[in-house]
Amino acid sequence: MKYHVPVLLNESINGLSIKPSGTYVDLTFGGGGHSKLILDKLNLTGKLFSFDTDNSAINENKIKKDNFYLIESNFKFFDLHIKEKGINKVDGILADLGVSSHQIDNKERGFSYIGNNRLDMRMSTKNDLSAAEVLNNYDQDSLQNILFEYGDIKNSKIIAREIISYRNKKRIRNNEDLLEAIQNISEKKLSYKFLSKLYQAIRIEVNDEINSLREMLEKSVDFLNRSGRLVIISYHSIEDRLVKNFINKSSFNSDYKKDLYGRKVEFFRSINKKPIVPKEEEIDLNSRSRSAKLRIGERL
Repeated sequence: MKYHVPVLLNESINGLSIKPSGTYVDLTFGGGGHSKLILDKLNLTGKLFSFDTDNSAINENKIKKDNFYLIESNFKFFDLHIKEKGINKVDGILADLGVSSHQIDNKERGFSYIGNNRLDMRMSTKNDLSAAEVLNNYDQDSLQNILFEYGDIKNSKIIAREIISYRNKKRIRNNEDLLEAIQNISEKKLSYKFLSKLYQAIRIEVNDEINSLREMLEKSVDFLNRSGRLVIISYHSIEDRLVKNFINKSSFNSDYKKDLYGRKVEFFRSINKKPIVPKEEEIDLNSRSRSAKLRIGERL
């Protein structure tokens, strides 16, 4: 079984418009699929810097090339690491924001609600905050906000209250505990869609995914050469909205970023007005690609 099947592989690499002698960054190495194809398009003077917080991804998917650098770090710190290597500008930045198939399928990682797994969900096992810590230690307002903002769960107040009530009697350690805690809610008997949103919200909080994405996008502006490409694959509306607004409006909301004189600030030219999505053939081969959206911006 493959460690991870890369999503929108050719579309994303074509979106980078790779120069053979250019310098590129793959912010989400995972199984190395995107990195390998980038390296295939580089000559010996081209360079690729790849990042991942998951030690297992780094250890299990090694690539031995002199022009390849694999760094264990959250991608929001990519600027510090490439500066250490003497790099101040790059020609392309790629990020595939999804959870890898290996992480989902590895029950010990606790990303899936299938089976009675312990609630972990850490991308990097070096982090202290786990899903269990969030569920057992956050107050009701914090839990409610996380479920609403990161999962778009409408009855988040009721769910947060049920979680607090349950944990006062018993610590929430695994999937069965969490499902038991919320068994009384009327959400179509805990449908697949609802549970996916619930686990997504908790995972985003555990890994600080939204703040990391914002920080990375802002840093990309300073590190991309003119005509350099920013290529992002997202999997839910929160991420996609941030990426879309940043590429189109240079801000994280629907209003243009403006300078001191009220003039629009434009960092990127949008290459694709509508997101690129997987074709039916890809979805048939990899059902987890179904929700993927690819956006490409070119640095002005």
